[in-house]
Amino acid sequence: MKINQISAEQTLPVRHQVLWPNESVDFCRVPGDDDGLHYGVYEDDRLVCVASVFVSGEQARLRKFATLPQCQGRGIGSAVIEFVLADLKAKGVRFFWCDARESAGGFYRRLGMESEGERFYKGDVPYFKMAMALTQ
Repeated sequence: MKINQISAEQTLPVRHQVLWPNESVDFCRVPGDDDGLHYGVYEDDRLVCVASVFVSGEQARLRKFATLPQCQGRGIGSAVIEFVLADLKAKGVRFFWCDARESAGGFYRRLGMESEGERFYKGDVPYFKMAMALTQ
């Protein structure tokens, strides 16, 4: 498996298919996408996992992380996050966080992240803020 930096535009089909299949592709864009770091995994020339990270000073926020359903459960997402964390540490980032769908909480906890605060909703989807310190 090879993890590469990709463009924001390249992330859109996977974001759309996994996160918001009932919305338009434009709905899957994030303000500031062009300023983010975007990572992707290709299998047989097909993009199967994407992660977008937005760095501000010494902290980074994971947004729009998605793996195609048929590729989930194979360690691809974990490998991407581990790659991202190593890249961020090398860039001097000290804090990593995301708004995690409640259904994905176990995944993030296995990576060492902890929930902060109360459950909140985006539309009808429950979320928790999850975070971790990155040590140098």
